[in-house]
Amino acid sequence: MRQVILTDTKGNQTGLSEIMQAHTGEGKLHRAFSVYIFRKQGTEILMQKRSSKKMLFPLLWANTCCSHPFPDEAMMDAAQRRLQEECGLTCDLKVAGTLVYRAEDPEGRGVEHEHVTLLRGDDPVSEPKPDSEEIEEIKWMPVEDLLTDMEEHPKKYAPWFHLGLQKLLLIL
Repeated sequence: MRQVILTDTKGNQTGLSEIMQAHTGEGKLHRAFSVYIFRKQGTEILMQKRSSKKMLFPLLWANTCCSHPFPDEAMMDAAQRRLQEECGLTCDLKVAGTLVYRAEDPEGRGVEHEHVTLLRGDDPVSEPKPDSEEIEEIKWMPVEDLLTDMEEHPKKYAPWFHLGLQKLLLIL
């Protein structure tokens, strides 16, 4: 069974939980990461539309890649692993902050309650090769256009994408 790392609001490990238990009921606060890949001096971002097969927030647009580290796996190693598995990309990443959020799936399928490490990458050396089991669609989008569309159509986007992108853009 896949486990996630439970944390307190500061990100300190408090235990482990089976992944489904962490994402159902009230949800359990657990460690996660979100990768944001940019190009063209940070003016374009690589976004994914989550697969229809995802339990939570399917078919919503989100940042480049999100997941959870395995117990005893370094955050950066986990992020690089998932970036390759989901998007077929390799890119240097750097920590750009953290956030804590809780969001219930709009269809009542479960909940995300995560302590997220935000990771930024710039100018990958290859084009993405998305895994169709994970990603319905992938595209580069000008950040300015994205911000306008997020304001006009907020429900098209995953809740953590709104929060993470705002935080990333504040520190630029």
